[in-house]
Amino acid sequence: MKKKTFLMPEVAGCEATECAYNRDRLCRARAITVGDGSHPMCDTAFHAGTHTRSETIAGVGACKVAQCRHNIDLECQADVIQVILSSSVPMCGTFET
Repeated sequence: MKKKTFLMPEVAGCEATECAYNRDRLCRARAITVGDGSHPMCDTAFHAGTHTRSETIAGVGACKVAQCRHNIDLECQADVIQVILSSSVPMCGTFET
């Protein structure tokens, strides 16, 4: 398998403890996608019966919320992000307009 390495913002914490990628309040996906074009929610979050065993700390692979000040060419340029819960929805807590 060919692998690529990218520099991307780290997901430094995640409150979505019910997400299958969340272990120890950290996101263990390789990368997440943020947003639906208007709202900065974590598009990668989903519920499953088990949690990943991965030791990976996720990065932000893409951001679809163009009005965020950290978004340049649909990619997050923040140093790190936090995923928070807002009304039980995982959202990018680093989002700023």
